[in-house]
Amino acid sequence: MRPALLWAEIGEWILDFGSYTQKKLRLAFSHFEEAKDWLVDKLLWKRGALQKSATHIGMIGIVMVGVVGTPLFASTYPGLAQEPTLNIESTPTTVEINVMASPTGEIDVSTQISEKPRDKIITYTVQSGDTLSQIAEKFGISVDTIKWENNLSSVNSITAGDEIRILPVTGVAHTVKKSETVYSIAKKYSMNPQLIVDFPFNSFTSEEFDLQVGQIVIVPDGVPPKAPVTPRSAPVQYAVIPSGSVGATGQFIWPAGGQLTQYFSSWHPGIDIANRSAPGIAAADSGTVIVAGYPDRSGYGNRVIIDHGNGYTTLYAHLSRVYVTPGQVVQRGQVIGQMGSSGRSTGTHLHIEIRRNGAALNPLSVLR
Repeated sequence: MRPALLWAEIGEWILDFGSYTQKKLRLAFSHFEEAKDWLVDKLLWKRGALQKSATHIGMIGIVMVGVVGTPLFASTYPGLAQEPTLNIESTPTTVEINVMASPTGEIDVSTQISEKPRDKIITYTVQSGDTLSQIAEKFGISVDTIKWENNLSSVNSITAGDEIRILPVTGVAHTVKKSETVYSIAKKYSMNPQLIVDFPFNSFTSEEFDLQVGQIVIVPDGVPPKAPVTPRSAPVQYAVIPSGSVGATGQFIWPAGGQLTQYFSSWHPGIDIANRSAPGIAAADSGTVIVAGYPDRSGYGNRVIIDHGNGYTTLYAHLSRVYVTPGQVVQRGQVIGQMGSSGRSTGTHLHIEIRRNGAALNPLSVLR
């Protein structure tokens, strides 16, 4: 066989093999995407009922990847080839150790306090000199929360060596009894059921927020029946400012009137405004709609997200109707939807978030 003909056949075989490999890879990635979509649907099944289990499995997977991959990664960097010896004394505070290599190969070890919200009740042993107010400040909850959870009669009811239960947030821990619902529990503790539903570490057995007998539910900002009820703030007055130019002003108006039923926190990156009359929702400032409708199965339900073009975005969730479309330019004060109860919601209200360069801001510090 002539060499030229041989090389031509080899080249043709390489092209055919490449085309075959490409088709197989496309098919494999297609199956992977289908499996991923199926897994996402399962994880979002029942609006977060499997959230805690998925989180635990994900963390275990991350740890395993770190244990297996760290030696391989370290071997490629001279500065990490030998692990530093760290002498860390035990401390009641959770810490994270960051080890990084500088361009010169030196090891930089820094300690950062973890600010992640706690997801469960913990037990704390009272130390000598501790006061109830110091313990409350240390864990970021109220003194009354500690008193209610531990049946303490006064702030002087603790001594060194006592073990007390610490809730993850200010409020009450409730053990579910037969026939109790999210709504009956909220009524018992004089608060909005939406706060129970929105607390990310409360789990439910169905899409109707059903509970299991014996389950512990955290009631954020809840008040025991015999304790005095803290009065809620006065209703927000709704006034639409006449719209001007389409360009964003950087000043945000209230999107709707009603009662403030939930405030900004580490686990609730916005505020809730409830109004049984379900008024129209106004754009807080001018901008371009980037999301409109119910694009996924998340707890936001029907929503509108507006990009104001100056680093700010606003999100309006749980709408019953949406009156705008993606890409549409809206003016400040323009009605973009109707207040409702879609998604992870227990009643008619608006959930609004305001973000600057992706970071959530407290809307109460921005709305005027």
